[in-house]
Amino acid sequence: MGLSIGISGAGPAGLAAALLLRRAGHAPVVFERFEEARPVGSGLMMQPTGLAVLRALGLEAELRAHGQPIAHMFGRAVGSGRVVLDVRYDALAPGTRALAVHRSALFGVLHAAAEREGVEIETGFEVAGLERGADGRARLVDARGRARGPFDLVVDASGARSALADLCRSKPPQALAYGAVWATLPWPQDAGFELEALEQRYRRADTMVGVLPVGRRWGEAEPVTTFFWSLKPGDYAAWRARGLDAWKADVLRVWPQVEPLLDKISSPDDLVLARYAHHTLARPYAERLAVIGDAAHATSPQLGQGCNMALLDAAALAAGLARHADVGEALAAYARLRRGHVRLYQTLSRLFTPFYQSDSRLLPAVRDLLLSPASGLPFAPRVLATLVSGLIGDPLSRLGLDAPPSVATADPEPLAAAG
Repeated sequence: MGLSIGISGAGPAGLAAALLLRRAGHAPVVFERFEEARPVGSGLMMQPTGLAVLRALGLEAELRAHGQPIAHMFGRAVGSGRVVLDVRYDALAPGTRALAVHRSALFGVLHAAAEREGVEIETGFEVAGLERGADGRARLVDARGRARGPFDLVVDASGARSALADLCRSKPPQALAYGAVWATLPWPQDAGFELEALEQRYRRADTMVGVLPVGRRWGEAEPVTTFFWSLKPGDYAAWRARGLDAWKADVLRVWPQVEPLLDKISSPDDLVLARYAHHTLARPYAERLAVIGDAAHATSPQLGQGCNMALLDAAALAAGLARHADVGEALAAYARLRRGHVRLYQTLSRLFTPFYQSDSRLLPAVRDLLLSPASGLPFAPRVLATLVSGLIGDPLSRLGLDAPPSVATADPEPLAAAG
């Protein structure tokens, strides 16, 4: 007999979990704080790990139709011109690609599938806590004191600022000094950017500019790109007060090629401030509670793993419940399936992030001197591609997931042909 499951959060992790659990015979209900479920955030990179979960859901091809294949991640240091980021996915296998997508496309694909399959979604319900009955079953309580349930299991997929994760947390998340301002802009067809590349420029480690083509928004035809500029959240007010023209002049000194993108930005309100935090729950579950995605482990976006890790969590939770009839044993199995991979990438993020986002003068100098020659070593391209793709630690085989086939044989026509 299936479980009644309350899921907090209608982001990718929550919707993917709902689909996987409903298909397994459970009865999930998704609770979303917004009055209308919608995506939040900029473009993102779907790595082979996250794509494997979409493939298992039968949704990979639909997402590919909206996304942009990415063959190459490339970055230069300003001044020296040294290449300090050089990742080519075909080092894994010929034709391998990541897939850059606008968050609305990923949300749209998952949300539409949930609606087709009859997943119940209640909006306007901001989960603030839970109440346990004498039998241990939980009722979700929202910010207005309303309660829903009881449920055999609650899944917290509500993100890094989760209220429920505190039930599993021994210390608060560590806010990271650097965030970014970002905007979704029309793809500049004739500006000389690579269509299949994430391109970045760095000035030391305190300034980073990036351009990522992300395909099409959900329901739209024209290709767009995510543009971002690193910024400390603590400096955001001063950044706004200084004025848009002064900021644009700073950006052009770092990377003159982005001028066509800056021309599309007419107000500071066209850019959204992103804040980042680092935390990892030692045990991402409690009695009849599973914590997945950023609520369980959040970090800097430098390695591009956030959404992919969240989708793997959803698959691991479904696998744990499929293998164990007892909820407690299933939750322990979920944690075991993900523990090594999560800890590995959280550690790698802590190690790598200061080389690309920090106030250090020494670390970017080391980066600039060593990474360019190191990337030319025979084994380096495959190691870097395996790292960035999320495949270190072999997370897919543990979950019974297959890596997606090469994008080169599965993708629609290039986005450059759009419009």
